Amino acid sequence: MAVCWWLLIHCLLFMSSSAHNDFFTSIGQMTDLLFTEKDLVTSLKDYIRAEEDKLEQIKKWADKLDVLSAAATQDPEGFLGHPVNAFKLMKRLNTEWGELENLVLTDMSDVFISNLTIQRQYFPNDDDQTGAAKALMRLQDTYQLDTNTISSGQLPDPTHQRANGNLKYFEYQLAKQKKVEHKEEGQVKVDDYLPERKTYEKLCRGVGIRMTPRRQSRLFCRYYDNNHHPRYVIGPVKEEDEWDRPRIVRYHDIVTEKEMERVKELAKPRVSPHISSVSKDAWLGAFEHPVVDTINQRIEDVTGLDVTTAEDLQVANYGVGGQYEPHFDFGRKDEPDAFEELGTGNRIATWLLYMSDVQAGGATVFTDVGAAVQPKKGTAVFWYNLHPSGEGDYRTRHAACPVLVGNKWVSNKWIHERGQEFRRRCGLQDTD
Repeated sequence: MAVCWWLLIHCLLFMSSSAHNDFFTSIGQMTDLLFTEKDLVTSLKDYIRAEEDKLEQIKKWADKLDVLSAAATQDPEGFLGHPVNAFKLMKRLNTEWGELENLVLTDMSDVFISNLTIQRQYFPNDDDQTGAAKALMRLQDTYQLDTNTISSGQLPDPTHQRANGNLKYFEYQLAKQKKVEHKEEGQVKVDDYLPERKTYEKLCRGVGIRMTPRRQSRLFCRYYDNNHHPRYVIGPVKEEDEWDRPRIVRYHDIVTEKEMERVKELAKPRVSPHISSVSKDAWLGAFEHPVVDTINQRIEDVTGLDVTTAEDLQVANYGVGGQYEPHFDFGRKDEPDAFEELGTGNRIATWLLYMSDVQAGGATVFTDVGAAVQPKKGTAVFWYNLHPSGEGDYRTRHAACPVLVGNKWVSNKWIHERGQEFRRRCGLQDTD
């Protein structure tokens, strides 16, 4: 596939060897935080208005008494000689000053404090803030950007807001975090020069993609009906070759906007409770909603593989800096019991559905063969993890590049060996 400019900014951060599959700043959770903060600002303004009303009442009372006392003290005996004035003095001291005392002592912040206390349980913690700082620092190091470039918003998204005021704060945070990292390095040495890490970073930047013009010329788009499948004879799907060895294909317009939104709605409550913690993906079973069952059936129809033994639909949300380290989807020979509990054999194939466009970054890269697949909303990429012999295809080792700008929603279906014994392999053979 052609190397596009946006691939240059795919690599935001590569987690150290001690970390696993961190999803920093899930946009699904961060969106909630934005509205939480908006509600708190509204509550804070209500509190300010209440305090201002309270002070206004006190001020009016004080001004009134100031005028009254100034006149009364000029001729105290003459003033008190009037029975009404004497009565009002008694009334003020006995009643009105007590009411004023109650007003002054009234805490107008109760509602705001109560709201803040409730919402604080959803706030980021120290680990979240540290994770975000590390993500920014790795963005700078991996993409070789200076602090001015990042803080001023000179990224592929020209509409970035509030950029110019970030520089000094950003430099301060980077310096602070680097001190922490240097201290940690004295305790645990991290190998920053692992060959795969360097390959991963290059692919995320759009460097090192190994596709010659001759090979690229043999990649095609076509209408595909999976051997005249009844559902696709009249309306075949659009299939595009993404890579030749291993064969990776993309299906365009494979799900509707409504279906994607419903999947996100179902998954969002289950995605990472903390924005910088190790991800807790959402797993959706066919029984949970008809849309999940519909997607499962579509996967089966298009691939020709039995999905009754497949794993549930896994949904994940990556925010800025969100990434997934290089890995295999299949169980290797040194992992003979990887899927023993499932009793469905190894993962024969992977279906990866992109449910959002990503402004910059977020590509799926295959580190062994030098392939990069761009996220595109409503499309799915599909590949086999196993050779026809059942041996694992080590060329399928892949990773998710960090999201530099935007919001990445993906869902994947891992299809297992059981049930595929007499099924045709969808024509996904490597091209010569």
